Amino acid sequence: MSTKKSRNRAGKHKIPAIRLADPFYEREIERYESPLPSREYILQLLTEAGCPVDVDAFAAQLHITEDERDLFQRRLGAMQRDGQLMLNRKRQLCLPDKLDLIKGRVEGHPDGFGFVVPEEGGDDLFLSPKEMHRVLHGDKVLVRVAGFDKRGRREAKIVEVLEHVNKFVVGRYYLEGGVGFLIAENRRINQDILVPAENAAGAKSGQVVTVEIVTQPGAHNEAVGRVSEILGSFTGPGMEIEIALRKHDLPYVFPPEVEKQAEGLPNKVLKKDLAGREDIRHLPLVTIDGETARDFDDAVYCEPLGRSGYRLVVAIADVSHYVQPRDALDTEGYARGNSVYFPRRVIPMLPEALSNGLCSLNPEVDRLAMVCDMRITSAGSIKEYRFYPAVIHSHARLTYNQVWDWLSGAAKPDKKQAALMPHLEALDKLFRVLLKARAKRGAIDFGSTETQIIFDDNGKIKEIVPVVRNDAHRIIEECMLAANVCASDYLHENKQPSLFRVHEGPTPEKLTALRGFLAEFGLDLGGGDKPHAKDYAALLEKIKDRPDHGLLQTVMLRSLRQAIYSPDNKGHFGLAYEAYTHFTSPIRRYPDLLVHRGIKAVLAGEKLPAKGLAEIGTHCSMTERRADDATRDVDAWLKTYFMQDRIGDEYDGTVSAVTSFGIFVAIDDIFIEGLVHVSELGQDYFHYDQAKHMMLGERTGKKYRLGDRVRIKVMRADIETSKIDFSLIEWVDMTQEEPAAKQKSTQGKSAGEKAAKGKAGGRKK
Repeated sequence: MSTKKSRNRAGKHKIPAIRLADPFYEREIERYESPLPSREYILQLLTEAGCPVDVDAFAAQLHITEDERDLFQRRLGAMQRDGQLMLNRKRQLCLPDKLDLIKGRVEGHPDGFGFVVPEEGGDDLFLSPKEMHRVLHGDKVLVRVAGFDKRGRREAKIVEVLEHVNKFVVGRYYLEGGVGFLIAENRRINQDILVPAENAAGAKSGQVVTVEIVTQPGAHNEAVGRVSEILGSFTGPGMEIEIALRKHDLPYVFPPEVEKQAEGLPNKVLKKDLAGREDIRHLPLVTIDGETARDFDDAVYCEPLGRSGYRLVVAIADVSHYVQPRDALDTEGYARGNSVYFPRRVIPMLPEALSNGLCSLNPEVDRLAMVCDMRITSAGSIKEYRFYPAVIHSHARLTYNQVWDWLSGAAKPDKKQAALMPHLEALDKLFRVLLKARAKRGAIDFGSTETQIIFDDNGKIKEIVPVVRNDAHRIIEECMLAANVCASDYLHENKQPSLFRVHEGPTPEKLTALRGFLAEFGLDLGGGDKPHAKDYAALLEKIKDRPDHGLLQTVMLRSLRQAIYSPDNKGHFGLAYEAYTHFTSPIRRYPDLLVHRGIKAVLAGEKLPAKGLAEIGTHCSMTERRADDATRDVDAWLKTYFMQDRIGDEYDGTVSAVTSFGIFVAIDDIFIEGLVHVSELGQDYFHYDQAKHMMLGERTGKKYRLGDRVRIKVMRADIETSKIDFSLIEWVDMTQEEPAAKQKSTQGKSAGEKAAKGKAGGRKK
């Protein structure tokens, strides 16, 4: 084959023409000392071949030298793991697309079967228990459609396992008949993991351990593991959190390089840090948080401007001053994505030196901040705003209850605190103005009840109480919303790419289902094919006094999509904003940190690139869901443990969910859910109607619907599975009768999301 006189950086030998024809040759030579054919070029050549290609022949075609052979094999192996290539039985390279193969992720089911979620979208494919024997939940696979199961679902056969993602698994270790094995805490991992005696590391039967998988499962072998960590008794103090951290792969130990960087930070604001900042230490900014809060990332100040409205100053800790792109703190902050708030324990996004120190707006100390300084009209519209870096001095650390007691007249501030009252009263008046503007805008406000677990001195649950949100909570919420809106507008107007907080309205399918459901009640949702948040808000107002209000509200909420982070500004449906982003919590949310960097870039006359933002948004949306799943697991375990002493007790409650296997009931006053299995519903065959959210008795015609009032008895509380079972004593159809007791709904998220869930008192931003 002919060659061209071209030399690479390393070898100074002639490069074959076929290699120089690689469209990405220049990119590869920039990246590597000895550039190999690019992935794109390999795929191009295999596509042009039109048939499977022998590996050795392909290497010869590309003039792969002996020195390059290992690196070339690694590249082919990486392409196989990514699902771009596969090897057939003849050791020929094949393109999965040509073989009608589908790449996807395995989702296991506790009953032993599973599904493949296609990477390119579309309906899931069913995996039989036999196929699931080869993989674990989360693994990446190539499959082909093998037919259809009895329910008409596409059934898949695994052609190749691209990646085994489970390296460590947490669960209970058991030793029975001389055989050791692990039952995973994640019930989606249905297979037991064998633990040979020499790999048990002294673990005792029944203990919670972490196992490193040394042999992945296959068609003819079980997964084999080695105990790497013994956590202890399943019911030990705080064990539920230790399990959740490992089950959901939450980073909870800061790497040495992160700790080292945090330790190297000063413990106070340095004089050199004040350069280029506005000094607003004279402004009586205050923090207002829950009683147990330790990180104070926002401070507020308000003053009336006569008839023209109000000046609102929102100061947010300037985390971006201390955390630079791609340094150790930034890398770890990205990996964590957000702080995670468990009962009695917080897993912070950043080390305490920042989260509770330099970047916490503690009282009576100087702190660096990014400020949003707004002028808001008496009609509640933001007339103008300005962003700037500043140095501030918080004049007081106040709590929601404390502020509300002063504003409502239930208590009086002391002499020093009284000086803050004009500012707090101005905040309250501005809040009333913003509240009216919110209603006019049509933001959705789904009622919800948040709860707090109270522990005794022994670490056991004493009681579960509702978190009462007073107007001081809502004052801060509206201030944060205003600052977030300004941030999104500033970035959008200056064409600075960033992450928006996106909350889209209902999908066409969900909208059709919702309208069909509402029609049965003689109700309609306005807005046609594209309803606005105002249409939801109007309907909520219309139904608020109905006995079936809880049912209707819950179904409306479930028609909406989940909020995500995205560089594409698609607006925030629930809050009725055309653009919205998160600016107010860079201590505990990585997207907020990026927003701060974007604002600083605009102020400096620079522009940050958009490259990688989509991936960062996807990652941060995932870490948010991961945190929610982990905290939900911990709450479920604690509540199940709490109910163990209440077997046989009777309670009133509300049907909070309807499934094919029964109804879930949320108990009044203690806010705990349990299952009434379909077999406990009565002497009848009950059928699940998904569209109508109900179970219907075939013979009796009895209906159990979302929102119905019931009286139940506690039958079981199994901490092994965190499941609580009830039996039914009495039932009231809420669509026909007035409730016997006030409904208490545990469903819903204000404005379609809990935008800043995690702080004591459930602050929302």
